[in-house]
Amino acid sequence: MDQLINLGIFLSLVLIGYIFGRMAERRHFKSIREREANLADILTFSERKIPTDFDNCRGQLVSGAVVVSVDYFKMVSAGLRNLVGGRVSAYESLLERARREAQLRMKEEARRLGAKAVFNVRLETSAISQGQNNQTRSVEVYAYGTALIAPANG
Repeated sequence: MDQLINLGIFLSLVLIGYIFGRMAERRHFKSIREREANLADILTFSERKIPTDFDNCRGQLVSGAVVVSVDYFKMVSAGLRNLVGGRVSAYESLLERARREAQLRMKEEARRLGAKAVFNVRLETSAISQGQNNQTRSVEVYAYGTALIAPANG
C-alpha cells in the first residue's frame, strides 16, 4: 500500500511539473510575440554591407544573450526520441525561444540607442554545462550586430 501511495505522489509531482512547465513556456512565447510586435520597426539584416542609404549613420555594436536550461521533462522526452530517432521537438521549441529572446534583447538595446536597423546580425549558440553522458543541460544563445544610429540633426 505504501508503494502505491509513493507511486501516486511521484506521478502527481511529475504531472504538476509538466503542467507548470507547459504554462511557463506558453507564457514566454506570448511575451515574445508581444515584444516582437513592439519592436517590428527595428529591421534586422544578416548582410555585412551596409546600403548607401545609411551612409550618414553611426554604427555601434549591440548584443543580446540568453541562457536557457533544459528541464527534466524535455530531457526525458529527448532521451526517448534518441531510442527511435527523428526530430527532437522538445529541444526545438527550447532553442526557438532562446534565439528569439536573444534577438529581442539585441533589438531592445538598439532601440535604447535610437537605432532603426541592425546589420550583420549573427547568432552564436554554445552549451554551457554538461550533465551525465555528455547531455547538454544549458545553452547560451548570443545575438549581435551593428546598430545604425541616425545623426541627431538628420
